[in-house]
Amino acid sequence: MLSVEPVYIKTYKDGLFKDKIQTAWGILSDCSLCPRNCDVNRISGHTGICKTGQNAWISSHNAHFGEEAPLVGSHGSGTIFFTHCNLLCNFCQNFDISHEGYGQEVSVEKLAGIMMHLQQEGCHNINFVTPSHVVPQILSAVELAAGEGLSLPLIYNTSAYDKVETLKLLEGVIDIYMPDFKFWDPKVAKVTCNAEDYPGVARRALAEMHRQVGDLMVDEKGIAKRGILVRHLVLPSGLAGTKGVMRFIAEKISPNTYVNIMPQYRPCGRAAEVKELSVGLSQDEYGYALTLAAEEGITRLDQRRSVYIVK
Repeated sequence: MLSVEPVYIKTYKDGLFKDKIQTAWGILSDCSLCPRNCDVNRISGHTGICKTGQNAWISSHNAHFGEEAPLVGSHGSGTIFFTHCNLLCNFCQNFDISHEGYGQEVSVEKLAGIMMHLQQEGCHNINFVTPSHVVPQILSAVELAAGEGLSLPLIYNTSAYDKVETLKLLEGVIDIYMPDFKFWDPKVAKVTCNAEDYPGVARRALAEMHRQVGDLMVDEKGIAKRGILVRHLVLPSGLAGTKGVMRFIAEKISPNTYVNIMPQYRPCGRAAEVKELSVGLSQDEYGYALTLAAEEGITRLDQRRSVYIVK
């Protein structure tokens, strides 16, 4: 029987949060928290690409049953959707949240209270969605919640546009990393989110995440307790570069990596700015992505409960 205590509990008991929090908040005064390096003083209320100052913003929090099978279980994943984003893909399916700022500002104390509420609701984990730009706020809130009895695994649900230096602050705090390796080709990353460096950043981020937590481990009920789970959204016309992504995961991360190859692409936001993204994904394109994953040695795939694909 697998019994894994969330890593942040020991970090809290050992008094190691203070230095992490102090370092993280210090970064915000001349923000270089993520690869955008906006160099603005967010503590004073100035904002950069992520449009977020001293306090985090959230759009919703609830028990979510649409996540991967090892996260959902019988009571759902306790998702906290953060407003705004540091990557800003033009086809984002949560465009109103990431680009348009739908949500409300919350204090660190409020964020900690939300975590405790989700635990009381019976959720299997706390799932931080789009957290890259609010790491200091998360660290501070987790310390408070740990002192109040939080005992659920923490998930860092990210685009993978994360600095290794920032991820190191999360070592001993995050139990499950869930990065989405979006694009293999820098040119695609440039035209979709003005982040030509994304593929290289994502490769380094995934390597650091795996170093910290290893392959995904589940308990006797199939519920994830620790490890990495990689998402890959298949894009029309092969724009995601699935073959390169799967080869990298198999060769440089682990062939036992739990991967969710996602078929739900549909044109959203400003997707029409890129001709190839103005149409939905076909069944054949998704099937080909699965074939590529198998050819590269990726076989530990999430079993989707419902799949909707435009024919």
